[in-house]
Amino acid sequence: MRSIKQPGAAIAERIQWVEARGRAFTFTLQAGLPLLEAARRGFEAEGFAGGVLNFGSGTLGPLGYVMPALSKTGENAAFYSDTYRPAGMTRTRLGSMTLGQRDGAPFFHCHGLWIEADGKPSGGHMLPDETIIAEPFKVEAFGLDGAAFLAEPDPETNFKLFGPVASVASGARTTSRAFALRLRPNQDFAGCLEAFCRARGIARAKIHGGVGSTVGARFTHGGVTGPFATELAVTAGAVAPGRSGALEAALDVALIDYTGGIAEGRLIRGDNPVLMTMELVLEVLD
Repeated sequence: MRSIKQPGAAIAERIQWVEARGRAFTFTLQAGLPLLEAARRGFEAEGFAGGVLNFGSGTLGPLGYVMPALSKTGENAAFYSDTYRPAGMTRTRLGSMTLGQRDGAPFFHCHGLWIEADGKPSGGHMLPDETIIAEPFKVEAFGLDGAAFLAEPDPETNFKLFGPVASVASGARTTSRAFALRLRPNQDFAGCLEAFCRARGIARAKIHGGVGSTVGARFTHGGVTGPFATELAVTAGAVAPGRSGALEAALDVALIDYTGGIAEGRLIRGDNPVLMTMELVLEVLD
């Protein structure tokens, strides 16, 4: 399997996880607010401090974002581009977000694809302090109670990354058992989730959120993303028994690579290793 050497030693715990309770809900991002604040308010209104969300068509303006890029210093296996600030209104096509805490304040990790005002298709990593909701649009969210995503220094990748930590239960209304996960580098995305569920006797689970990166990508439709650095959003995902009865993860994703190449489709199981990180929530269905 493909792998990328990271600057730090591999941490023994390859899946960082916390069990919690949660609930799926929808809400509308309010126009005129920064995307971070609009998301925070939506979760707060349902009694949650954070969680994950997915979105489709929406309008942003201004938008600030970065794309994946090669590292210029060698201090990281890959890095970010300079900041892009397209003029006018940007129409999102899809995206996913992790909402948590960084340096004692709300923060998010958000990847998506969009069409800029001049018609250019693009995507990448949205910047919380430079992205504003231009028109209201709905999102599909999953709030967590008893777990939170916290940005902390990660010596393996030399980045400050979100990972799940236990938190004091807020008493928000919940409906499901859930696991907040962070997958570490150089292990197959689908294989990680399948092994995690097998070990806990989970027969069926739905994926909510899903923000991270893979070492290029291989799709079931035959498409291949060769450039190794990507920004990826999960658009739909589940773990359930396949035809053989063994657990299989179905992962539909969209990504942009460091050359600007855009790809969408279902990932091949066993051939899509994580590059830096993968954050998501597994909602247990059985």
